[in-house]
Amino acid sequence: MPAATPGTPSLLRAMNDRAALELLLTHGPLSRTRIGHLTGLSKPTASQLLARLEAVGLVVATGTDGGRPGPSAQLYAINPRAAYVGGLDVTPERVLAAVADLTGTVVATHEVPYTEGAEAVDQVTEALGGAVKAAGLTRTDLRRVVIGTPGAFDPQTGRLRYASHLPGWHSPTLLEELAAALPMPVEYENDVNLAAVAEQRLGAARGHEDFVLLWNEEGLGAALVLGGRLHRGWTGGAGEVGFLPVPGRPLVREVTRANSGGYQELAGVEGLPRLATELGVEPPDTSAGAEAPGAPHGPEVAAAVALLTRAAAAPEGAQLRFLQSYATALATGLASVVAVLDPEIVVLSGAAISAGGEPLRVLLEAELAELAPSRPRLVPGEVRERPVLHGALESALAATRDEVFDTSG
Repeated sequence: MPAATPGTPSLLRAMNDRAALELLLTHGPLSRTRIGHLTGLSKPTASQLLARLEAVGLVVATGTDGGRPGPSAQLYAINPRAAYVGGLDVTPERVLAAVADLTGTVVATHEVPYTEGAEAVDQVTEALGGAVKAAGLTRTDLRRVVIGTPGAFDPQTGRLRYASHLPGWHSPTLLEELAAALPMPVEYENDVNLAAVAEQRLGAARGHEDFVLLWNEEGLGAALVLGGRLHRGWTGGAGEVGFLPVPGRPLVREVTRANSGGYQELAGVEGLPRLATELGVEPPDTSAGAEAPGAPHGPEVAAAVALLTRAAAAPEGAQLRFLQSYATALATGLASVVAVLDPEIVVLSGAAISAGGEPLRVLLEAELAELAPSRPRLVPGEVRERPVLHGALESALAATRDEVFDTSG
C-alpha cells in the first residue's frame, strides 16, 4: 500500500500499534484495559488494535488475569514465533551461536571449537546450523544474523582489521563468501561494541547516553557510546585502546603488525602472571582447565581470572599490592580515554576485570580520580554470561523489530 503521510489514519494506527508492541515487550502480558490505560487509547480503540495485531500474527492471547477481583480479563502478549534472529560470538577458542525469538528469549545455542586452518565460512555455518537445528528451525526462519568478532571489518575494504590473532578471518572475499552461504541479512560488529550493546539494553548502562565500556579478556579494548549510539570511527577501529602509547612501556612501532601497543602490554592479561610473581603472589596452575574442551577462555585469560579472583577474595598483603598494581595499569590508559570523552559512566567488563570484583573497582576509581580531569562513575557490567553473544542478539532484534513492528506497510 502507499506510504502513510503525516497525520493520516494509517500513520496513527501504525504509531499506536508500535506503542502497544513496545509495552508488551517491556511489561509482558497485558489486558485490553491496561494497554488502553498505558497508551491513552479508549477501550474500543485498544480492542481494535489488538485484533489487528493478532490477525497479522504479532500478538497472541495468553490467558486471563484470574487472580484479580471481578470478571477475568483476557491477556495478550508478543507472539515469540513471529520472528527469529541469530547471533554469533567468534573468539580464538570457539565459535558460539545462538537463536532468539522475537521477545529476546534464547531458544537454542551451539558451539564449535575454533580450528586454526579451517574455513571461517564453514565454522560459522556449522555453529549457526547447530543452533538452528536445536531450536527446531531452519536457517531460512532467521530474519537476521549478527556476528561479533575481535577487531572490525573495514567499511571501505571489507577486510578484518585489528585482529591478527584470529587466523582464517582475513580473506578480502570473506564477507562475500558469508553472504553467499547464509540466506538472511548478515551484519558484523566488534565484540566489545556488542558487549556495550548488551549493557545498554539489558545491563548497567540502561538509561545512559554517554558511556565507555572497558574490556579485558583476550585483548584490551573499549566501546564508546556517544549520544546513545556506538561510535565506530572511520575504519571501525574506535575503541582499540590496546594500541595506546602509555607511560611505563616502550613505544610499540608498527602496532598493527605487532598486534599490540603500550596499553595492551601494560594492562593486558598476558602480563599479569609475571606481575604477580614480581609481587610475591604465586600464579595458580590453570592449564588443565583452560585447555579442556568447552573452556570459555584460553590459558592466559584463565590464569589472569584465577589470580584476580583469589586476590579479590583476600585483598591484603601481596594480593592487595597485586590488585593495586593492576588498578594503576588500567587507570593509566583509561585516564586518556576519560580525558577525551568525558563519559558519564565507565562500565567495567570482560573476564579479567570482572574477576577483580569490588576491590579492584574501588582501587581503580581512586587511581582514576588522580589521573583524569573528570570523575565518571565506575560500574561493574551486569551482563556477565556471554555478553558479546547477548549483544549480537540484541542488535539483530532491534533491526528485526523495526521491520516486523512496522504495520503501516
